[in-house]
Amino acid sequence: MSVDLVLEILTEALMLAFKLAVPTLLIAMVVGLIIAILQAATQVHEQTLTFAPKAIVVALGLLAMGPWMCSSIIDFFNYIVDIMARTGL
Repeated sequence: MSVDLVLEILTEALMLAFKLAVPTLLIAMVVGLIIAILQAATQVHEQTLTFAPKAIVVALGLLAMGPWMCSSIIDFFNYIVDIMARTGL
């Protein structure tokens, strides 16, 4: 296994991790921003008011994006298996 191949696999793995994490983080950030604006407007500063809606929306987002995420992981797994078959590992 050459260094170039290892770097290619590492790059693909990092891009996959980034691609899977960003939508969830963006959802959490947007919901957190909206709740922070509402808290500032109403002057209600309750910790559970921030956590509960964010957790619910992130869970719904993960349920909605689950098939796409699983498909991306399966594609990466097939990519790794294909590399193993080509190089004889």
